[in-house]
Amino acid sequence: MSRVPAPSHIIDSRLFRDLYGTAEMRAVFADEAVVARWLEVEAALARAEAGVGLIPQAAAETITRCAADASLDLDVLRRGVESSGHPLVPAIRALERLAGDAGKYVHWGATTQDIIDTGLVLQIRDALAIIGRELDLLIAGLAGQARVYKDTPMAGRTHGQHAVPITLGYKFAVIMAELCRHRHRLAEMRPRVLVGQLAGAAGTLASLGEQASAVREAMLADLGLEVPRIAWHTARDGIAEAVGVLAMTAATCGKFANEVVNLQRTEIAELAEPAGAGAVGSSTMPQKHNPMAAQGVVALARLVRQMPALALDAMGHEHERDLSAWQMEWAFVPETFILVSGAITQTCRIAEGLVVDADRMRHNLALSGGLINAEAVMIRLARATGREAAHELVAAAVKRAVSGKAGFAEVLAGDPEIARHLSRAEIDEALAPEAWLGEAIAAVERIVGES
Repeated sequence: MSRVPAPSHIIDSRLFRDLYGTAEMRAVFADEAVVARWLEVEAALARAEAGVGLIPQAAAETITRCAADASLDLDVLRRGVESSGHPLVPAIRALERLAGDAGKYVHWGATTQDIIDTGLVLQIRDALAIIGRELDLLIAGLAGQARVYKDTPMAGRTHGQHAVPITLGYKFAVIMAELCRHRHRLAEMRPRVLVGQLAGAAGTLASLGEQASAVREAMLADLGLEVPRIAWHTARDGIAEAVGVLAMTAATCGKFANEVVNLQRTEIAELAEPAGAGAVGSSTMPQKHNPMAAQGVVALARLVRQMPALALDAMGHEHERDLSAWQMEWAFVPETFILVSGAITQTCRIAEGLVVDADRMRHNLALSGGLINAEAVMIRLARATGREAAHELVAAAVKRAVSGKAGFAEVLAGDPEIARHLSRAEIDEALAPEAWLGEAIAAVERIVGES
């Protein structure tokens, strides 16, 4: 007996699969689930046709029972696919055999793409429910951190340099708000994406005659799916939209994870991802605590980033049916959902267990000797001198302070023109990081409250 090869793709690898996805999401797209969804659609089709008298009621009941009880041998189906060159026919034939005399009514008037498309939409529905739960957990985890650190000052950085003070809670809230928008997008797209398919050979459903609409509506109502206004055999925008929104969600996770990677740098050391018991930072350097989980999320986001391009390419169907474009979806749709589920789950673990060093944040805020609050000084001074003049005065003071001749506060206080308008006490007040947080704390409270 030949041994069945072990999984060779990373998302199914017994070694690495939990770094790239979750067991729950993999189960949605497993071969067993694919076949079960096909049979579920075939049963719903039979019930709908019996309801309008196209096939006998007893036949529909038999088909339904056999579809529910069927435990088809995947190896037999695989060999059938290889010999027939057809993805669905082996499963149809197996159901026909199980149904006996009723088997002649299996797949009545439908085409392969009707069954496979509708089965995929059922899988997408299940997968979106999982993504929704995972996203809720991530948003809640970030909300908790935002509350705790809403007024913890840290350096805001633009172009890789200190800009103005912000709070750590504000950083969390920005990511939260973006994820909340993705959550809204996922919910808003459901009526466009969770649409079933029953259109026949070229989309006209001529095979069911005058009862076509009634059968389609009954079948899709049975399955809890939206009814299409017209066949979408070659109109794959719903699939592309779903993949696009998922990719955006992964991109946000990747952005957050990359921020953790950067802020965990030895020279910054403000944040660190959690290190579980037994975690090894490096195989050779004992001092290392590498942000491996965060880097893993960045990698997942980069992988998912390629999927919308495939989905857009797959929109280019020719004529009324096109297997070369359609078959692409069988690969990238499951992979997208699995990788995004992995990214969200790993990001949630990082966010909930994040190690925060507030003292290091305070230390880093002071690295520039107050230069991070140069804008605060300029705005106060501008009330008397105008913005342009104030900018020139403070910029000149910054250059003198950077040259090392004196601290920024001393330089400001020693400038006659600046001293005419700002006292030393006012300068010191302007240079306090907490005095220049703007709407950071209020924004955190607003975003957390809305989540």
